[in-house]
Amino acid sequence: MKLMVTAFILVKVGTSEHLNFAKSAKEDISRIKGVKSVYGVFGRYDLVVQVEATSLEELSRMIMDKMRAIPGVLATESLIIGY
Repeated sequence: MKLMVTAFILVKVGTSEHLNFAKSAKEDISRIKGVKSVYGVFGRYDLVVQVEATSLEELSRMIMDKMRAIPGVLATESLIIGY
């Protein structure tokens, strides 16, 4: 059994047309390979994304190359499961 990296990614989206950005970003993020679930939340961040990757490098590419490239995504914060 291969060990997977599991993380929760906190996502902040743009404020212009806020709900539209959050909704479209949520839909786009949910289509990324490795994304298990996406939740719209209230607070400092707008979305919480549960992901699984085969390595930290794959996780990094998923966040940097895919999530942050989505229109409306301003910032992410990664919470990698340690134990």
